[in-house]
Amino acid sequence: MISTLGRAFKNADVRKRLLFMLGILIVVRLGSLIPIPGVNTGYFSSLLSSLGDGNLSYLNAFTGGSFERLSLFALGITPYITSSIIVQLLTIAIPKLEEMQREGEDGRKKMERITRFITLGLAIAESVAMAVGFGRQGLIAGYETMSMGHYVMAIIIVIIALIVGATALMWLGEQITDKGVGNGISIILLFNIIAGVPGDLAGLFDQFIKGKEAGHVIAAVAIIGGIILGMILLVCLLSDAERRIPVQYSQKVVGRRVFGGQSSHIPLKVNTAGVMPVIFASSIIQFPVIITQLITRSQPEWTKYLTASYWFNPDNWIYTIGLAAYVGLIIAFAYFYTSITFNPLEIADNLKRGGGVIPGVTPGKATSDYLHAILNRIIIVGAIGIAIVAIIPIIFSGIFGASVSFGGTSLIIIVGVILETLKQMEAMMRNKHYKGFLSDDN
Repeated sequence: MISTLGRAFKNADVRKRLLFMLGILIVVRLGSLIPIPGVNTGYFSSLLSSLGDGNLSYLNAFTGGSFERLSLFALGITPYITSSIIVQLLTIAIPKLEEMQREGEDGRKKMERITRFITLGLAIAESVAMAVGFGRQGLIAGYETMSMGHYVMAIIIVIIALIVGATALMWLGEQITDKGVGNGISIILLFNIIAGVPGDLAGLFDQFIKGKEAGHVIAAVAIIGGIILGMILLVCLLSDAERRIPVQYSQKVVGRRVFGGQSSHIPLKVNTAGVMPVIFASSIIQFPVIITQLITRSQPEWTKYLTASYWFNPDNWIYTIGLAAYVGLIIAFAYFYTSITFNPLEIADNLKRGGGVIPGVTPGKATSDYLHAILNRIIIVGAIGIAIVAIIPIIFSGIFGASVSFGGTSLIIIVGVILETLKQMEAMMRNKHYKGFLSDDN
């Protein structure tokens, strides 16, 4: 990683892109510190504390603490992420969108335009819901003494600020994608998550190391460091692990020349769905808990089974039963998300048209069935792997009482985005080298 960054800064074009990306990220961080006019900036902080670490903490981590501070970027890029997921799901149900997805660059631009409009709609809906729903519960500062006209104006200001912040983040992310390095939205998400890591490490230091005896400090450092390192290694393994299906292409004789005949492979990633199953599962299992607590202002007994902060508590192991539902949702969504992003039938058709064949497998439907069977076997491995990464911080939090904002979901995102960005930097440097090589020959 360090060597790649060193070589990247020696390359003028890549260095320019990295500096541009750094400038955008500084703007993002500054926007995360600008409070929305007229709001009680401590309202959501107290609300998060009352709801518990397992409910909205992931949203606060994804926004770099902006949600808790009610800053300009309080919605973060979650409307864009949700919009992207919606568009992917609609691609299955609407044939026109599926055709658009196959149109190459033009289709990609059309899909991006649709994603932007849905993002704007979601940002408006979420902004109105937050401002109106929480306005008279403490979100608007001094609402008790306001006239109706002033209160409505304060609500409108909050709505406009949240919408502007969400759309600005979407635009900044697209600028990084076009003029920087990597996927801009993913880079901003990574930056927001990393922004909370120092505070979490400081909290762990105060809780387990500060003022403790030497033996206790050594044990704490070893356990915490071992857990974090082990999770990173597991995520790296899941990110790169793949099952390679061999493919042999038939030879074609045209005149006196022979074409084809080479061997290749189809890479089937073990963790095809990435972090999406964890995000889906967390959202589904937390939704009824959040709604119930916002309505009743108390926590019914059944909600504790669905709240991660109650799992693995040595005093109440019974609540850990809810973990089974969480793991089950992760596995189910891993299969579901893979089914909408990877089409074995399409791969089989492409192989047949290109003269490719998997040794020992008949082209066509038999090839599709073979790929589907292999995929089903490796998906369970990837799903269990990401479930383990997601559960380890919950176990640590429940048994030892540690409270951190970066959980397994955040770690998967951090490692995945860093690895993907490094690969793109390597590709940029290789392309620059090839272009220079060709221009020298000319």
